Amino acid sequence: MAFSRHLWAAGEPVYRRILTHPFLKGLADGTLPKDAFRHYVIQDALYLRDFGRGLALLGARAERSEDLELFCNHAANAVAVERELHEGFFSGWGLTPEEVMATEPAPNCLLYTSYLMRVALERPYAEGLAAFLPCYWIYGEVGKELAKAGSPDPLYRRWIETYGGEAFDAVVRAVVAVVDRAGAAADPATRAAMELHYVRGVRMEYLFWDMGWSGQTWPV
Repeated sequence: MAFSRHLWAAGEPVYRRILTHPFLKGLADGTLPKDAFRHYVIQDALYLRDFGRGLALLGARAERSEDLELFCNHAANAVAVERELHEGFFSGWGLTPEEVMATEPAPNCLLYTSYLMRVALERPYAEGLAAFLPCYWIYGEVGKELAKAGSPDPLYRRWIETYGGEAFDAVVRAVVAVVDRAGAAADPATRAAMELHYVRGVRMEYLFWDMGWSGQTWPV
């Protein structure tokens, strides 16, 4: 069995919880409050700023030139595509990119990005791969699941189509292949650490949507 399938099985209970989260159910049926979506999108833009930096770090530590090219391209291109999606939302809300970037990260956003950057900087390359994988894989699977029904709200439908389409699925498959190769070459201790980071990442994906739903800010 490919190592990625082992990772997916380890994180699947959390993924099932994600699918039933009211934020995602509200995206699908169009009932998600616009304030919740706006809070999520702003925080996601802040997340992507550091996610792109983390991808560049991951690429710099890659053991194969193909992986270096993959993650550097993702840092420059894939994140830019998502940023373009966000900025389309921002213009409709009368927000400039500068205003968005000046927003303080919510606790769950800061938790997730800090964790990713720490793993990318301090842990072996294979562990970094596993930590970054959930942002690709969970979004891809959620997008495909929501795309089955779409959404009556055109704003939410646009978000769903971005992550539920073939273009994003191809990006996910490329990263999964890198993780499979690293997992196959890793020793048992490294594979165990990869599983730990992956499951933590899936949990943080849940927390990120929960942050949007609750409108989470700093309580003090």
